[in-house]
Amino acid sequence: MTTLPLTVLALLAFAGNSVLGRLALGEAAIDPASYTAVRLASGALTLWVITTAIVRRGSRAGSAGSWMAGALLFLYAISFSFAYVSLNAGTGALILFAAVQFTMIAAGLRSGERPLSVEWFGLAIAMAGLVYLVFPGLAAPSLGGSMLMAGAGIAWGAYSLLGRGVGSPIEATADNFLRTVPFVLAGALLQWPSLSVSPMGLLWAGLSGTITSGLGYVIWYAALMRLTATRAAIVQLSVPVIAALGGVAFLSEEITWRLLISSAAILGGIGLSVSAHMGAKIFARNRKTIFHSSRGSGTAKTDSLGGR
Repeated sequence: MTTLPLTVLALLAFAGNSVLGRLALGEAAIDPASYTAVRLASGALTLWVITTAIVRRGSRAGSAGSWMAGALLFLYAISFSFAYVSLNAGTGALILFAAVQFTMIAAGLRSGERPLSVEWFGLAIAMAGLVYLVFPGLAAPSLGGSMLMAGAGIAWGAYSLLGRGVGSPIEATADNFLRTVPFVLAGALLQWPSLSVSPMGLLWAGLSGTITSGLGYVIWYAALMRLTATRAAIVQLSVPVIAALGGVAFLSEEITWRLLISSAAILGGIGLSVSAHMGAKIFARNRKTIFHSSRGSGTAKTDSLGGR
C-alpha cells in the first residue's frame, strides 16, 4: 500500500477514537472505567496477534516496553474516557491535540531547544485559541472534561517522548498495552459500584481497541516510515477537523463559531510553529553540508597546489 492511503487510514483511525469514545460515553452505553478496560485489553490482544505474526520465533530480544510507558498509556486512556462523558468529539480531539503538542514543545525547551520568534508567535496564537475555547460562556465546553482531556494529552505527549528511538515501535506498543493490565484492574476495582456495560458500549469500546487503536497504530507506524518529520507533524493537524466532522455525521453534534475560531487559531498556530521549526532544522542541516563540502574542496585544492 502506498503512503497516501496508509496516512489517510491512520488519520481516520485517530479521529475515530474520538467519535467512538463519544458514541459510547456520551450516550452512557458504558462507564468510563469499563470503556478503558475493554479498549486497552482488546488493543493489547490485537497488537499481540500482529507482533506474533510478524516477529520470527526466537528473534525477540526481551521486552521492548516499560512500566513507565504502561502507566502513561493508562493515564492517557482513563483521562480520555472520563473526558468524553461531557465533551463533544471535535472539542475533545482539539484539546487533546493541543495538549500533546504543547507537552512535546515544553520537553524541547527543557532539553535546550531555542524556538525562533515565529515559533513563539505561532505558539502564542495556539494558546490564545485554546484559552478562547475553554473560556467560560454559553458555548464553552465542560471545564472538568477539558482538564481531563488536557491531562490525557500531556500523558500521551510524555508517552510519545518516552518511545522515541524505540527499535520496534509495534512490539513496544504491544508490550506497553499489556503493562496497562494491572492499572486497568485497579481502576475497575475502584469504580466497581458504578460499572455499567451495555452490548453497544462493549461494541464501541472493542472497536476502539482493535481497529482505531491497535490497527490504527500499526498503520501509522507503517506510514511514518515513508513520511518526513515535517509532513507527519502537519498531517496530524487534520485529526481534530476529521473528528469534528465525524461528530456531525454520526452524533448530530453542532459545529459552533467558538469551535471554528479556536480550531483555526490552535491548528494554524501549531502549524506555523511546526513548519518554522522544521524549516530551521533543514536550513541548518543544508548549511552544515555546504560548509563541509566547501572545506573539503578547499583542502583538496591546497593539496593539489602543494603537490606541484
